[in-house]
Amino acid sequence: MDTARAEHTAVVGMGWGDEGKGKVVDILSPRYDAVVRYNGGANAGHTVRVGEETFALHLVPSGVLHDGVTGVIGPGVALDPGVLLSEIDDLKARGFPVADNLKISDRAHVVMEYHKLEDRLSEGAASDQTRIGTTARGIGPCYADKMQRGPAVRVCDLLAAAGSGDRLESIVDGKRRAFQALYGDDGGLEAGSIARQLAEHAERLRPFVCDTTSFLHGVVEAGGSLLFEGANGMLLDVDHGTYPFVTSSNTGPWGIAAGAGVPPQAVRNYVGIVKAYATRVGSGPFPSELHDETGDRIRTRGHEFGTTTGRPRRCGWFDAVVIRQGVRLGGITEIAMMHLDTLSGFDNVSVCTGYRLDGRLLDTLPADSAAAERIEPVLEVLPGWQADLRDARSPDDLPAEAIRYIERIESLVGAPITIAGVGPERSQILVRGSAVLSPTRATVD
Repeated sequence: MDTARAEHTAVVGMGWGDEGKGKVVDILSPRYDAVVRYNGGANAGHTVRVGEETFALHLVPSGVLHDGVTGVIGPGVALDPGVLLSEIDDLKARGFPVADNLKISDRAHVVMEYHKLEDRLSEGAASDQTRIGTTARGIGPCYADKMQRGPAVRVCDLLAAAGSGDRLESIVDGKRRAFQALYGDDGGLEAGSIARQLAEHAERLRPFVCDTTSFLHGVVEAGGSLLFEGANGMLLDVDHGTYPFVTSSNTGPWGIAAGAGVPPQAVRNYVGIVKAYATRVGSGPFPSELHDETGDRIRTRGHEFGTTTGRPRRCGWFDAVVIRQGVRLGGITEIAMMHLDTLSGFDNVSVCTGYRLDGRLLDTLPADSAAAERIEPVLEVLPGWQADLRDARSPDDLPAEAIRYIERIESLVGAPITIAGVGPERSQILVRGSAVLSPTRATVD
């Protein structure tokens, strides 16, 4: 086995999601034996472009696009069987059959139809001040049932038919009564139709299901290597993100131990993914957001529309404050900066280096979301560049202003930027001394 495959690696988003994790995972995957999803669900969309084809993967780990790599969906994932099976069918139709190269944890929790209904009803009933901006994929209600335990359905329950019959009838009856009381609408939930759909899903999923924790330990003991694919972004972490405008899982490296069952000391490399600017979908604080033509220009040039929802993303300047916080929290060893090409053509580019709140200077984001909404960014203006970076073949091809931009951000966040993305293709990656990629241009085709 190639010694380059010896060290386990995690790839995590450092913003509010949509950073470009799918592309980096896709490029790294051939070096590993298994690619592991450990958190989130179909609310995460990882986009991978292969030649002229674009794949938007929500549950299937990106690694399955490579021969000899097993995709693993860990126990920490909220699994929507319908979405997963649709992705499997789509991949097969496009020449990427999914069979023994996918493993699903028997301990993963199942997103049910009533979870999606609850998401829609609760978001629709919320005020402007309390609306989260959920993707309405049922992830939050699924995790809520997981914590309540009684109404939860796991994959092992699905296969044992425990997700049907009297137990399911009791759960659905409880949901109907709760929804009627809270929202005046039960969505016409009917246990029988849900049970029939689950039974169909169970039979199709059965060949993929196993104890994925034991499988991963077996890979490690055999000398294999693991690549962990984080979903969402660290600023959406339920404990460390911009609460309550967050997702319902641990999105950073600290989620690996619980969500995959692999001890944290096993992972040696932590690659944080950022954009050359900042984006966010949905509600919540965004200190460096641009509400002007510059923000619109970044959105248009970067094609900033959600993979999962299609919603236009809010755009702003790079926020070094929150990324520095993520480096410290996640033990990030190197950073991949995507969409550097999007900033071409700007006379000047800015970086948020601090916050001003009620006349005080801050160097961290406050926990109180209402206070965070009032923050004014402290911006440092740097010279921009006019060159089109998409034809760059090595870091030496970058204009001096782009290199200066990268180096300034490195000094502000406390971690090296070792990978730069200059376009959507697999080949449009520049490597600057990365520990997880060779120090030459990636040539995965």
